[in-house]
Amino acid sequence: MLLQALAFYAFAAIAVAAGVMVISARNPVHSVLFLILAFFNAAGLFVLLGAEFLAMILVVVYVGAIAVLFLFVVMMLDINFVELRQGFLQYLPIGALIGLMLLAELILVGGTWAFSPEMSGAMPVPDLAGRTNTEAIGDILYTHYIYLFQTAGLVLLVAMIGAIVLTLRVRPGVRKQRPSDQVARTREEAVAIRKVSPGGGV
Repeated sequence: MLLQALAFYAFAAIAVAAGVMVISARNPVHSVLFLILAFFNAAGLFVLLGAEFLAMILVVVYVGAIAVLFLFVVMMLDINFVELRQGFLQYLPIGALIGLMLLAELILVGGTWAFSPEMSGAMPVPDLAGRTNTEAIGDILYTHYIYLFQTAGLVLLVAMIGAIVLTLRVRPGVRKQRPSDQVARTREEAVAIRKVSPGGGV
């Protein structure tokens, strides 16, 4: 129990520190690296909670795809962040006011939050004895919510095809690869046999 508590405080402290460094680092590349560190520590917190599926999703999807994509975009666009931060002090009072309002709302919600006895009895906890939460999520996802899951996949497929169609550019004069022509080539079209005399070129 003591080891779990120490691990929780270590993961939580590093995650909070990394989150602060994400918004306070001057170099955007360093901000993305601190974001990756925050994701890893959040995954560690999920492992401590017994949600290893969410931890792996956080590492594989967010760290392995989204954060790396952010890193490549920031490094390739070469954005002048000095110009973007010129009006930072101008909007600082408004941002601080909105932050204080959100903090007050969180304190009010967290201070008055409680389960009523009727709600605690209406939400039975499923029995996961002998099953991992990954197996339980897969069982629910591919039985009760299979149509919604397939619909979400189709929506993502249509979005991917639409992005490809919108960004596709037809350029005249550019040679393209045609697999059908390559497969239909014969030996006579592909190979040319020439006799070269001694001391002469082709």
